[in-house]
Amino acid sequence: MILLFFLLLAGCIFNLGIGLWVIYEHFFTIDVPAAIGHTMQLRILHCSFLLAIKYGNICEWLGICSVPKFLRFLLDRMTIKKDPTLMVKNLCFGTVPVRLYQPKATSTSLRKGIIFFHGGGMVVGSLDVYNSLCCYLSRKTDSVVLSVGYRLAPEHKLPCGINDCMAASTHFLSTLETYRVDPSQVIFCGDSVGGTIVASISQALVTQPDLPKIRAQVLIYPYLQGFNFQLPSHQQNKNVLFLTLNIAIYCIFQYLDIRPSWKTAILNGAHLCPEMQKKSEERISVHNIPKRFKERGYQLMTPSPFNEDAYQENKEILSPRNSPLIADDDIIAQLPEALLVSCEFDILRDDTLLYKKRLEDQGVPVSWHHIEDGFHGVLLTFDNKYFCFPCSLRILNIVVNFINNL
Repeated sequence: MILLFFLLLAGCIFNLGIGLWVIYEHFFTIDVPAAIGHTMQLRILHCSFLLAIKYGNICEWLGICSVPKFLRFLLDRMTIKKDPTLMVKNLCFGTVPVRLYQPKATSTSLRKGIIFFHGGGMVVGSLDVYNSLCCYLSRKTDSVVLSVGYRLAPEHKLPCGINDCMAASTHFLSTLETYRVDPSQVIFCGDSVGGTIVASISQALVTQPDLPKIRAQVLIYPYLQGFNFQLPSHQQNKNVLFLTLNIAIYCIFQYLDIRPSWKTAILNGAHLCPEMQKKSEERISVHNIPKRFKERGYQLMTPSPFNEDAYQENKEILSPRNSPLIADDDIIAQLPEALLVSCEFDILRDDTLLYKKRLEDQGVPVSWHHIEDGFHGVLLTFDNKYFCFPCSLRILNIVVNFINNL
């Protein structure tokens, strides 16, 4: 009994220490912009997020599992809400798990098709986590939605995830008649790294004329380039919850299999060879970002001297597949109409602004919405009873209206 008492006491003290550590980290290292509003809910939600990461770190240190795997375990415990108006089927396209959402109501004509790629930095996220969002899209747009469950890092590095998404997309595009989808009305949609996948696959498919042409692409606060991590949004929002610069770099490095020792070199631009430096100056120039987005503070940073080893070991981060913002003009010019959504308090904000200019310069129609009180990841709170932020539903309805008006 005495031993059990001391074990319980030790456990309580340990958990108290973890809790205090989380509170300290939240209040002293994380920015919580007042403009977002709902500050108390935001702090509670973020502290819960940090707590999950800390326990994940402990599991990783003990050799039980990686941090991403622990977070996925927690997320997969979420209750899946069923929608009585939809038929939902779990399928496999080859080895890729997908989930198909189809309205139960009969339709006299072919429906639009939405291929959805979830976010999560290529390390978390799943069909279940995005189930409610896909149900909402299917119901509100009367469309057939295909959600792709691609493989995740660190267990599956580049190119596993993007290959899964390409395989699922080409299979669906080749069999649209099976699902009564109009071949001229297929839309790609994704948030965060899902937006990266949308851009990357949209670019790849312009060279495959045997498949139906994509009608539109929807990119919600996407990551689009690994060239310049010193843009105004990186400097202004590097400590803003939930996607800090450190977490973003962690996710990128996990998927691309980059050693942590290269972090400083990549953040300072030392991985850019002269050719890539020139491309960066042309296509990722800070001068292409409107002045108002620099008003919260920005210091122009000169890239560090070129490091040949940093380039040779990490050049995959610079490929158009992983940095679609850098794609050639002739590829960009062939892309479908786009909806871009950016959030003010997001380190990836300026990726969207720069992609908007590249698309417009090549004559691609662009609808852009900037969410002044938005932050990265907010979309997933849209149906959360206690932690829903109004801008999440606003973003989702922007997407719905865009699709309905195509």
